[in-house]
Amino acid sequence: MIGFGRLALDPHQPRAATFGFALDPDVWGNGYGTETVRLLLACAFQDLDLHRVWGARSPHNTASTRTMQRADLTEEGYIREHVQRGGPWSDSITHSILDHEYTATATE
Repeated sequence: MIGFGRLALDPHQPRAATFGFALDPDVWGNGYGTETVRLLLACAFQDLDLHRVWGARSPHNTASTRTMQRADLTEEGYIREHVQRGGPWSDSITHSILDHEYTATATE
């Protein structure tokens, strides 16, 4: 196993979901992150007929920035002090894609 991806339906927003992924550092730089995101988006839009999918990343994670850009997600903005993992609170940057944007880029 080299990592995981997740797609979580939002119970408060019909036809919406969040996504996330993590990879073993030994495989970074091989395109697996972009492939994972694209597979999650295909499932979201083609199989589940969702309208909106979004994810968040650390402002310090430049590799995730590039992955989100390659998968045609739009950077939306900051969520201040969004995550706490055993220390101080950290900000997140959100990215999203809508069904019509996905359809336009998937057919290019």
